[in-house]
Amino acid sequence: MVLLPEDRSLPTGFVPETPPQQVVEPKDAATVMLLRDGAAGLEVFLQRRVKGMPFAGGMTVFPGGGVDQRDADTSVSWSGPDAAWWADRFDCSPELARALVCAAVRETFEESGVLLAGPDSSTVVGDTCRYAEARAGLVSRELSLAEFLADEGLVLRADLLRPWADWVTPEREPRRYDTRFFLAAMPVGQRADAVTSEAAEAYWATPEQALEDFRQGRCHLLPPTQVTLGELAECASLSAALAAERVLDKITPRLVRRNNRWHALLPGDPGFEEAK
Repeated sequence: MVLLPEDRSLPTGFVPETPPQQVVEPKDAATVMLLRDGAAGLEVFLQRRVKGMPFAGGMTVFPGGGVDQRDADTSVSWSGPDAAWWADRFDCSPELARALVCAAVRETFEESGVLLAGPDSSTVVGDTCRYAEARAGLVSRELSLAEFLADEGLVLRADLLRPWADWVTPEREPRRYDTRFFLAAMPVGQRADAVTSEAAEAYWATPEQALEDFRQGRCHLLPPTQVTLGELAECASLSAALAAERVLDKITPRLVRRNNRWHALLPGDPGFEEAK
């Protein structure tokens, strides 16, 4: 599903009329698209962020957030592709790659209660309710991911993640992120929830349903979420999505003002080279 530039409009007030005097350095971040096969086809877990948040308030998004410096802790018990493999996929240092994978696992657990870890390299935890106190400690930053996994005797399952995309916030915006997008299958026995102060609601939807909600004004999506949902809509099943071969070019949209709205242009769109 191809989205035209006019479809990639940004909410009123999202982009400041006066850009920052200097381009802001983007903060590294990770987001995870939790997937499952549902009765209507492939489904993805979505959350509507609380209005008034500093970034993307009111937007419907995938769980995720910024990298914490402790996410780079090399003591994390790890199963799956090593940091060098992820570094090659995301074109970054192994140290940053490790931090991105750990941030993806940590943020997914904090924001949805889904934990991509297990007692060993071949198992995944079931009901995560017993880790509620640790989840709160991670959110408050009283506990690091490495400490949590060590305390519980758990192994991070990097093999459950798949790299999908790399999106960078446009240079005109005052809050910028270099966000790596991951895929993961919803673990059997676990439940994704909205027990987070950052989400007003959470739900499962097919990519097609989410995009139709956007077109009808029932939800608000930022361009990376729109485009990614369109890509997922091309996948017939969970297995097809997890097996998809991806080229992870860094995508930095540029913004153009049309009909009193800001629109995101992507490389290849008419006017991209002239936009800022």
